[in-house]
Amino acid sequence: MKSDWIKAKKFLLKDGLVVLPTDTLYGLVASVDSKKAIEKIYEIKERDKSKALIVLISSLKDLEKFGIKVGKEEAKILGKFWPGEVSVLLSCKSLKWKYIHRGTKEIAFRMIGEKNKELFNLLKKVGPVVAPSANLESFAPAETIKEARSYFGSKVDLYINSGRRKGDPSTLIRIKNSKIEILRQGKVKIK
Repeated sequence: MKSDWIKAKKFLLKDGLVVLPTDTLYGLVASVDSKKAIEKIYEIKERDKSKALIVLISSLKDLEKFGIKVGKEEAKILGKFWPGEVSVLLSCKSLKWKYIHRGTKEIAFRMIGEKNKELFNLLKKVGPVVAPSANLESFAPAETIKEARSYFGSKVDLYINSGRRKGDPSTLIRIKNSKIEILRQGKVKIK
């Protein structure tokens, strides 16, 4: 299993795609720095090209890469949910990242904590990754590696098996003017 995570790092640093267990479901993962791999995700998932992708980070510092500066109030709110299964839409106006935000000028970020040791360590080595769920558009997320393989076959470089992964996706929120807007109730219930 540990060797799989070492292989994952190598593939991700070379425009590869990996299906691996995230903090919620299996994700189809690519480095944010690989436009080529990200375009391949849209192709093999048959994903609507106008839909932005979710990005996994390991620290608030990772947001600087995207030109995002978090104010004191925002940081306080983020501190309540991160690390954890809450994805937060943040403004990202940089055209450099258009291939991730798809012109929406917003990216959903989720911070992975140390309790997800392998994934956390991978993010520390590779940097932020996009991680949409491992499924074809409008199909159910893969709960097993067998299901993920049935979706993508040899189009993915590596599959990391972590048994059955089932449940809700992350909760999705937006922070505007220090207020929380709930866009999708998921794993973490927010009132």
